[in-house]
Amino acid sequence: MICVTIGRGRHQMMIAEHKHIAEQGAELVELRLDYIRRPVNVQRLLAEKPCPVIATCRKPEDGGKWMRTEEERIMVLRSAIVGKADYVDIEMEIADQIPRYGATQRIISYHNFDVTPQNIEDIHHRMCQTDADIIKIATMANNPIDNIRLLRLVRDSPIPTVAFCMGEMGLPSRILCGKFGSPLTYATVNADRKMAPGQLGFEQMQRTYHYDSINKRTDILGVIADPVAHSFSPQVHNACLRAQKLNMLYLPFRVPAEYLDEFMSVCPEMGIKGLSVTIPHKEKVLKSITSLDDTVAGIKAANTVIFKDVDTLGYNTDCTAAIESLEIALKEAHPDEEPFADRPALILGAGGVARAIAYGLKKAGAAVHLTARDIRNSQALADAMEGDAIPWEERGDFECGILINCTPVGMHPNLDASPFEAEWLKRKCLVFDTVYNPEQTLLIKHARDRGCTTVTGIDMFVRQAAKQFVLFTGKEADLELIRYEVKRAISAAKY
Repeated sequence: MICVTIGRGRHQMMIAEHKHIAEQGAELVELRLDYIRRPVNVQRLLAEKPCPVIATCRKPEDGGKWMRTEEERIMVLRSAIVGKADYVDIEMEIADQIPRYGATQRIISYHNFDVTPQNIEDIHHRMCQTDADIIKIATMANNPIDNIRLLRLVRDSPIPTVAFCMGEMGLPSRILCGKFGSPLTYATVNADRKMAPGQLGFEQMQRTYHYDSINKRTDILGVIADPVAHSFSPQVHNACLRAQKLNMLYLPFRVPAEYLDEFMSVCPEMGIKGLSVTIPHKEKVLKSITSLDDTVAGIKAANTVIFKDVDTLGYNTDCTAAIESLEIALKEAHPDEEPFADRPALILGAGGVARAIAYGLKKAGAAVHLTARDIRNSQALADAMEGDAIPWEERGDFECGILINCTPVGMHPNLDASPFEAEWLKRKCLVFDTVYNPEQTLLIKHARDRGCTTVTGIDMFVRQAAKQFVLFTGKEADLELIRYEVKRAISAAKY
């Protein structure tokens, strides 16, 4: 169940928002009484409640806004019990000051906005002695392993426990707690009004993550990156999983490089069956992989990981998706020619995507040339791929049949930048920009103005996501659904 937290300064506004969110399908709300600026009239808030209520009144040190005395706060919570709130949230340290009364259930809570304490298991054990109907623990995640520590409490507790981490690294636990047996999780009315770090909006919990469909048999997929908040993959993959009615869920995992090995080791315990891998982990993740396909072995980077029994399998769908996108475009533009044979290709950049595309082009028979701002990087990649390195300042003089941008130049918000001047583009050149936000980069616009054939980053994103979906599920993905979701995510993104 999703509990929607409501915090408004006036009784009338809180009552109206309670009614509105109940009409949107909320089955439980948390009324944050500490947000009320005037003396709190609990009876008024509970008189005609449209759905069940948790009454909560937080001090500033627990993330709240209560500025009056502690004695008054305790009286407000007692009033909520007398007023027949369905639940009352009581911090662990005052649990013995607010006795049980009537049918109101007790949620005994603990919050830590700085860390997940090393002794969190001991804290939970003490909370189990406080006559709780439900235990709630919310702590700050300072590394991705904090998530599994709290999820173990949910799984193993003799008393129903809601436990999750706050912050960007803690976001997965807000959703995974449902798989591990939590009776509820928390969301805000909308994503723009977060009331705790990492909190998701009610609509996002429903539409993107389908929280109420999660159960202990739900298989978990995800993307690992640092940062990860910008990724559109959760929206795309969850839409595809939903369309095929699969009991699987795709989550974003922010994993700093120093925690990658440890995170990979706990993935099976978290129920993770597959991962998309992106910056900065595509090369480092190979240490955790027990079996590589030929493409990964050649590129020395993986963008997809599958956990199967005791094995960890590595794949690279960037390479195959990029070459497939190029081949389709080249065959349409030059139907009587071999698409890649001896066609000189110039790749801008020397990172993981450049490595994958260079490998694919070389295998397809193209002549590969690389350029980057640091000639040492492009030379190292050229040597690995048996290609040639070109100084960055000479890139405009090179006569290429295929131009591929693998740099972030032109990515939102730098919309007025291009890694290649318009006057350098030749009509017969195919131009491929791997940037997909925006789809119509300045480079793509210039290429179309010059009469070049173009391939956008969305073309590659769609195909690599579809290939990952097959690896994750064994089922074909709907390419048009992926394309629709990517474009919808781009249009809805806020910066």
